[in-house]
Amino acid sequence: MKKYLLIFGANGELGKGVTSVLTTKDFEKIYLFDFKFDNDFNGDNVHKVIISDLTVESNVQNAFNEIPVETDAQYFLFSTVGGFWGGKKIWETSIEDLMNMIKMNLITNFNLAKYLSTLVQNSTGGAIIFTSAYTANHPEENKFAYGMSKAALSYLVKTLAIEGESIKLSSMAIAPYILDTKANRKWMNNSNFEKWIKPEEVGELIYDLFKNFRINSGNILELKLRLI
Repeated sequence: MKKYLLIFGANGELGKGVTSVLTTKDFEKIYLFDFKFDNDFNGDNVHKVIISDLTVESNVQNAFNEIPVETDAQYFLFSTVGGFWGGKKIWETSIEDLMNMIKMNLITNFNLAKYLSTLVQNSTGGAIIFTSAYTANHPEENKFAYGMSKAALSYLVKTLAIEGESIKLSSMAIAPYILDTKANRKWMNNSNFEKWIKPEEVGELIYDLFKNFRINSGNILELKLRLI
């Protein structure tokens, strides 16, 4: 059985860590999508695709046109796509800021889900894993727009898990509290970094979830802190 892997947001800190793990696994072909690429992750089975704004459906359609449609293949997609904005109370939040979070965290991933579903319908099945956030289920002060958009993403995950049964598509998400990235270390420089989950650890987790995609659809796995 051929296994094709798609990673959207492969050039970010989380994406690079996950990609460094998944490119060593048993995927026939790997497609990396982002707005730009460094000189990482080369190989005969690795294909890099430059993408444009994923809130625009035609851009997502063009990205998926790079993927061969094969009836004897399984397709696996991991999305790191999204963004963060915070620091204001609900009554200080503008409609523009709210809509920007909805576009970045929901609309982009809706488009990915839609086109992967179309691809999987012509194959033997597959799975999609999104990147949600711990705050989606645990509201925090000054994060309304971000948390609400991630909560909406959680609804997409669970609905797609139900509807995806008919096409053998599994839908899941991870919901990190904080990850060990350069940006987060700069932002919270007095924290115990040893407790933070590393992107490479997320990569191993994603692979395990893909391996067991037939039994874990609909789950949103919260990643709080690692044991030390």
